[in-house]
Amino acid sequence: MSELIAPYGQMLVDLMVPHEERSTLHSYASQLPSIQVSTRTECDLELLATGAFSPLDGFMGSADYACVLETMRLTNGFLFPIPITLPVPSLHGITLDADVALRDARNDILAVLTVQEVYCWSLDEEACAVYGTLDTRHPLVAEMHGWGRYNIAGRLRVLRLPRHYDFIELRLTPTQTRQRLARLGRSNVVAFQTRNPMHRVHEELTKRACEAVDGSLLLHPAVGMTKPGDVDHFTRVRSYRALVRHYYDRRRVLLALLPLAMRMAGPREALWHALIRRSYGANHLIMGRDHAGPGLDSQGVPFYGPYDAQELVCRHAEELGVAVIPFGSLVYLPDEDRYEEADKVPDGTRTAEISGTQVREQYLDTGRLLPEWFTRPEVADILAEAYPPRHRQGVCIWFTGLSGSGKSTTAAVLTVRLQERGRQVTVLDGDVVRTHLSRGLGFSREDRDINIRRIGYVASEIVRHGGVAVCAAISPYRSTRNDVRNMVGPEHFVEVYADTPLEVCERRDAKGLYARARRGEIRGFTGIDDPYEPPTEPDIVLNTVAHSPYENAARIIDLLAQRGFVEGEAIAVPLPDMVASHMTDEGESRADSDAIGI
Repeated sequence: MSELIAPYGQMLVDLMVPHEERSTLHSYASQLPSIQVSTRTECDLELLATGAFSPLDGFMGSADYACVLETMRLTNGFLFPIPITLPVPSLHGITLDADVALRDARNDILAVLTVQEVYCWSLDEEACAVYGTLDTRHPLVAEMHGWGRYNIAGRLRVLRLPRHYDFIELRLTPTQTRQRLARLGRSNVVAFQTRNPMHRVHEELTKRACEAVDGSLLLHPAVGMTKPGDVDHFTRVRSYRALVRHYYDRRRVLLALLPLAMRMAGPREALWHALIRRSYGANHLIMGRDHAGPGLDSQGVPFYGPYDAQELVCRHAEELGVAVIPFGSLVYLPDEDRYEEADKVPDGTRTAEISGTQVREQYLDTGRLLPEWFTRPEVADILAEAYPPRHRQGVCIWFTGLSGSGKSTTAAVLTVRLQERGRQVTVLDGDVVRTHLSRGLGFSREDRDINIRRIGYVASEIVRHGGVAVCAAISPYRSTRNDVRNMVGPEHFVEVYADTPLEVCERRDAKGLYARARRGEIRGFTGIDDPYEPPTEPDIVLNTVAHSPYENAARIIDLLAQRGFVEGEAIAVPLPDMVASHMTDEGESRADSDAIGI
């Protein structure tokens, strides 16, 4: 048994109610007002309860929250770079010094919170301080627009952890992880934070890192909420298990899962990951370029610098007790069948590399197996099974624009053109959704956002199962559209902007809704007395005045073909004049009830 580094703050926080008290507290909790928490809060609750966030011992009150935003520290001086809060949409049923039950999505009771503080928070302030941006292309910034405006905090008593039915033997608490690492017999532990599949270069790097410090490896993938569009954790964990089983020294490696809801906060998140890994017994963390970065902003620029995360963690490494092991650049030497650090390879030596883009576009998207020098065959088989060729993958085509802009008619033409090419298509039209999925919702901003997120959720499930979702909804708010983009996954989301002038939309309005809104008979009408926020970087912009729905649908199919979602190219066959005229008239005259709200 080895002596591992102590948790940050010297002790693991434990918020679990003793077993003998749980039945009584559960009976009491069942009578309390309750809050149904989000998936993100479930993840946070689990890691709070088991001590992974030590020394933090609950959802942050206003003083800790403000201190974390400004200084990356709790009020007691301990480092903690990410705010852990419990936002609520309203204060109904919430009273100071009273108890509330926290329930999961299945309505099961997880914990009892004694409300000791209620405070407002500022989206702009938190987004700028923690994520360094207000750009809603950042997945957390987009998500925050849907959070409640109040945070609550107080004494937390956890009755049970969220239920997991997958990979149960790998879901180890910090205490359990420490016990197993100690049995490996080395005091140095190297943690590898991963939310992607591991290839040969990752395997080589982790082995070298362990050798360098004579340590054990904690292979610790995040399996909570990660970056939208990431490889699902089922596929990833299957591949990690295969690697551990066949290619690692089992006396030096432990595979355990981390139910972390990532924030994609770049440098701050990297420091947070180091703190969390210390709770699990690690005193080294492998860190690559742009660690925990969300990619590109709406202007096509990375949110964070490539080494910002490494630099921040290195500045605090001594205090935190966790050293950074940089993810060095390794290249494969085919003539020697081995990997080597790039700066140690003599000039003129033959090397081989495959970028992440090439992995997706030249191999997974085309159905080709990755070469053995790059990926172990067991992993290549798992990835090939999970990711069919691009033309069989799901995609969401999201139409947005004012009422009467021609969205629905173009979407209808696009749908049959895709079906001609063998794609399975589901249409989620604004009016239809209002009737069948969102009956009872009004037209407040909150209700509009709920409606759009419902459409987005259904679309994301369709895409996840390999179908095509064609969505035609006004969706006036930019942040909500970006939230849907993140639900679906950016690489599988195509934003189509029907850029039709307001005066044209009004002329096409056969139902007279615009005229009624002008007279004040309809309130909250998009484009009149409620704003429409056009996309800043749509994938395609449609001119529905100069071009027919058929021509615009052909342009969209061309784009889908370029991205591999359909085979071949669109061919704009001229339509008979009568058909073309009919399509134009029908498309341009439609004005729906969804004009007020979605």
